[in-house]
Amino acid sequence: MFDDQLAPARASVRDALSILLVNGSPEELARVFRARGALLERARDATRGLIEGSAPTLPVWARYSGVVWTHLDPLTLRAAQRRRLLVPSGLYGVSAGDDHIADFRLAMKVSLAGIGPLSSFWRPNLGRALVDINGATFVNLLTQEHDAALAANSALAARMVKVRFLRHGGERVVGHDAKAAKGVVARRVLERGVDALEDFRWRGWRGQRVDGHFEVRSER
Repeated sequence: MFDDQLAPARASVRDALSILLVNGSPEELARVFRARGALLERARDATRGLIEGSAPTLPVWARYSGVVWTHLDPLTLRAAQRRRLLVPSGLYGVSAGDDHIADFRLAMKVSLAGIGPLSSFWRPNLGRALVDINGATFVNLLTQEHDAALAANSALAARMVKVRFLRHGGERVVGHDAKAAKGVVARRVLERGVDALEDFRWRGWRGQRVDGHFEVRSER
């Protein structure tokens, strides 16, 4: 969906990674890929395949795993619903649910030589790409790391509904249970629309509208 529009920016990231693989010290590679040992070797091999154009790809909905994706259960969504998923990343900027992507390990909050922090690098590119989707309302379930790449775009903010996950006392909540709730919330939005969060109830989590956005609170 974004291949043509984001191609130059993606090429710049790949070029920076290519230089990193050749010139980067072990410490720098560990910092950028946020991994050590076997995970670091996997990240290096995956990046090398990406740069060489030999890396196998999968659709976004099949590439990602973890607690959020397990509870979203994208395999059982309709194809049209999977296409509406938008996933930001340090390598691709943003991808739709049915876009094909390679295996990679590159967080949005790391910095690459010649580019700087990826959240800052991607911010104008993502703002333009998403604003160009006419008539879309964006439901923001992003972590702070990924949300930073969308900050300060007033045109995009006007079309964005944020969902915050909070403890009963109002503090921001993270962890396994919050990730599980996020996956279930994402599925509810894809199937029934964002207004369905007003009566959202799931395993001690309750949704409510607050000032045009939504809060999903743990009742524990």
